[in-house]
Amino acid sequence: MMHLDGTPAPLGFHMPAEFEPHVQCWMGWPERADNWRDGAVHAQHAFARVASAISRFEAVTVCASCAQWENARGQLPEHIRVVEMNMNDSWFRDIGPTFVVRRSTPKSGYAVDNIAGIDWKFNSWGGLEDGCYSDWSLDSLVTKKILEIEKIPRFTHSMVLEGGSIHVDGEGTCLTTEECLLNKNRNPLMSKSQIEDELKAYLGVRKVLWLPRGFYGDDDTNGHVDNMCCFVRPGVVLLSWTDDETDPQYERSIEAYSLLSSETDANGRNFEIIKLHVPDPLYITEEEAAGIIQDTAKARLPGTRLVASYVNFYIANGAIIAPQFGDKKWDDEAIRVLSKAFPHHEVVGIEGSREIALGGGNIHCITQQQPAI
Repeated sequence: MMHLDGTPAPLGFHMPAEFEPHVQCWMGWPERADNWRDGAVHAQHAFARVASAISRFEAVTVCASCAQWENARGQLPEHIRVVEMNMNDSWFRDIGPTFVVRRSTPKSGYAVDNIAGIDWKFNSWGGLEDGCYSDWSLDSLVTKKILEIEKIPRFTHSMVLEGGSIHVDGEGTCLTTEECLLNKNRNPLMSKSQIEDELKAYLGVRKVLWLPRGFYGDDDTNGHVDNMCCFVRPGVVLLSWTDDETDPQYERSIEAYSLLSSETDANGRNFEIIKLHVPDPLYITEEEAAGIIQDTAKARLPGTRLVASYVNFYIANGAIIAPQFGDKKWDDEAIRVLSKAFPHHEVVGIEGSREIALGGGNIHCITQQQPAI
């Protein structure tokens, strides 16, 4: 594997937006019995539905441990590639590479396209004291393994960062949250301006917009932006929203709306903000909690509110792969809003996405796009 010296932006690299073309999508395969109920059987069915839906629009590679490879291969369509890879859990948005591309036209007139992957430092969303599990040594190798498989060069970084904590518009703007990136359990020795400088140097962005907080109850990730807000296209964002003033999420949505309304993107555009209403509050049931072996991973206790956000979707080539939580009113409304926001995409709802939420995330969290070059 080639290791690239220096930083991406000065070398002409930038992180493309998720709505730009992909060559494939990467996913993991869940199996932790202390995070996924009933030995992860329900989560595996949900992951398989997500992978199958995405594979209608772009290639998919699913990584499964040696113990789970045969099971994953048997549950997934033949056209989905399944590779053996050990990991501590299956959140590929956060443990997989952040891909950056370099597109230039030299004097010869021929385009030179390059791709590389950023290997951030991962600490299980908070380290030994605040993280979701105590051993993440296998997760820390996932980016390196993916880049090795694809023969893609690698940038390394000592800064702790997960892919779900950032969204970019591909034209110089990055969205993140103070709640996550400024949390003392990530990079306690770095200031806000220092973190912002690193985002600019590695993602090739010129402006970082800091939402104060992420989605209510998102303690696992300390407020990842991918549950709260994302880009539809440059100058247009989708924002998790609720009209219920008694919901603790309401204050957070209003707070984010106010900030976005007063800001512009890197190119001076005012934002069009599309509200995407959250489902009515969902909670872990006694039955669901009983199916989890409460061991070394973060406890999943009955009565805990699930982080159920429709913003946590995946943009495939020509499709939106969106969670459905079993709340018909808001599930249907989410499909309607997403269809209007992405008129040239087919919106595919994934029934049973609650099973992914039970593990602490959703469709965007378990996927990682590899951009086309």
